[in-house]
Amino acid sequence: MTAKEKAAPDTENTYDLLILGAGPAGLAAAIYGCRANLRVLVFEQMLAGGEIASTDRLDNYPGFPEGIGGADFGQLLEQQARRFGAEIVSATVEEASLEGEVKKVITSRGSFYARAIIIATGTVPRLLGVPGEEKLRGRGISFCATCDGPFFRGKKIAVVGGGDAALQEALFLTRFTEQIFLIHRRDELRAVPYLQERVFEQPRIKILWDTIVKGFYGDNKIEKIALENVKSSQTSDLPVDGVFLYIGRAPNTGFFQGVEMDDRGYIITSEEMETSLPGVFAAGDVRRKFLRQVVTAASDGAIAAMMAVRYMG
Repeated sequence: MTAKEKAAPDTENTYDLLILGAGPAGLAAAIYGCRANLRVLVFEQMLAGGEIASTDRLDNYPGFPEGIGGADFGQLLEQQARRFGAEIVSATVEEASLEGEVKKVITSRGSFYARAIIIATGTVPRLLGVPGEEKLRGRGISFCATCDGPFFRGKKIAVVGGGDAALQEALFLTRFTEQIFLIHRRDELRAVPYLQERVFEQPRIKILWDTIVKGFYGDNKIEKIALENVKSSQTSDLPVDGVFLYIGRAPNTGFFQGVEMDDRGYIITSEEMETSLPGVFAAGDVRRKFLRQVVTAASDGAIAAMMAVRYMG
């Protein structure tokens, strides 16, 4: 009996494998699942490619010596998954019932069933939790330089963070902005040396060391940021037209019940991407792991798909 014949209930919304998320992990899993002759459905509430689709440039994925645009890479992944037969739908996952032989996922497009599920929902941006952040989100506060950078042509903006993402996006924003204030709470950056050197050489970027954000202020759009120096405790206001936050990310696992997670909400898996529930696998940034990169996400997805094939027999 094939995996398809074992899957129940018998409805048009029943698949062999449901994949939650169409980033590199989810789409790699779809490619491998389809090549193993499974009927695969992928859910994505944003763009195919996931977070990478909103990144200006992907420079460290093997096979692209000159780099590739994040959106272009996402489109190529989607085309490849569809070529092998994956169905990809735009939908928001509202609830997931993962225990038992048949898994059920309730989405904005209805309910779907499968014997195996791969969770590849990735991460979401962390927030500072300071006054004005929620009010001005989307009104000058952004998390995507590629999406919103052109709106700030000739303006003064701030980028909050000191890791790779913060520096990459600050460099991208120099294409549009008059000046960028890079706000970092420490006296040294966490990004790789290559990015640090580029930022130090960029005259439009001014680094505000040892500085934290205490609040965002403005009526219908952001007008200024309240800052504090962590060493001197001196406070100041910084007038800006926009702010981009890159202070880390949190796992997108809020709607999953019964799956073992660590204290930060990342899903705990084996090296074979198995979760604590039979027939439920996790891949990519959503799982507890050392390195979160596109190349490791794709690897996770391939392993998860093949383990799903083995699970279904």
